[in-house]
Amino acid sequence: MLHLRVICPGDITDEVLALLEEEPGATHITVARGSAVEPVGDVVQADIARESANEVLDQLHELKIEHRGAITLVPIETVLSDSARAAERAAPGDPDDTVVWDELTTRTRDESTLNITFLAFLTIACLLASVGIVTDSPVTIVGAMVVGPEFGPLAALAVAVARRKFSLARRSLFALVVGFPFAIAVTVACTLVAKLLGWVDLATIKDLHQVDFIYRVGLSSFIVALLAGAAGMLALVSSKSAALVGVFISVTTVPAAGFTAVAAALGEWRVALMSAAQLGVNLTGIVIAAVLVLLLQRTGDNRNRHTNRHLPRSVDSVRFPRH
Repeated sequence: MLHLRVICPGDITDEVLALLEEEPGATHITVARGSAVEPVGDVVQADIARESANEVLDQLHELKIEHRGAITLVPIETVLSDSARAAERAAPGDPDDTVVWDELTTRTRDESTLNITFLAFLTIACLLASVGIVTDSPVTIVGAMVVGPEFGPLAALAVAVARRKFSLARRSLFALVVGFPFAIAVTVACTLVAKLLGWVDLATIKDLHQVDFIYRVGLSSFIVALLAGAAGMLALVSSKSAALVGVFISVTTVPAAGFTAVAAALGEWRVALMSAAQLGVNLTGIVIAAVLVLLLQRTGDNRNRHTNRHLPRSVDSVRFPRH
């Protein structure tokens, strides 16, 4: 379940309480009138089934509470309550199949911001990939895949397309368009320094056997990117972090960027272009698949909302009466 806290002006508190009482998936409703200091107002709290969150949040948005007060939504790890179990049964759908759109938009917005941390992780990942390339080490390549933070803005871009959030699309595209060239440029510079020091020579990249798959663009690359994008978005919306790590080590985005840098520094322009193409194909495939997953999730969400609106309100009879 999710814990909802609403700070609202006193003139709309009764409306907030009414919509929560009418929601079959809401329970543990409390109100503290006049207890909010900043912003000033009343505090209404409730526990709601995840499947009911979108419906409740949409109604709160209609009251424009976020402009006059605040809406906070946090997951609850443990709830021991017959009333809570009844609310979960009353809400249509399955919690693992439910996307709370406001939660997803906020999370992906935070992870798609271009900042020093994002640039540092992406650059370190590309440098790790370059080490794996020149040493022909698949293990190091896998390490670079895990370190890479690029799925954040890719997921945000997919959410922006599916939800038509143009500001989020600009933010995520900016992170990708600036982040990858910056990381590649730093990796090129480091590779040139290594070459001057005699750590890398032209024969290094020509004799690869373990990691040459990175720059070989083909249909299989696009299929892997599609599958990774679908799995990544499913893992993100269901909070399956272990599955998300598996996505990171299945698609060669960061390694392709690293290969582009190393090949360019060594003058292997054909390999550099192939690696850049691999990077573009993988990024595109991930976003396409992620968007499709979100569209399917939205279809299921709309179906559940339709079911919820037509649920008989007598469902409250299975719950404890409110006084």
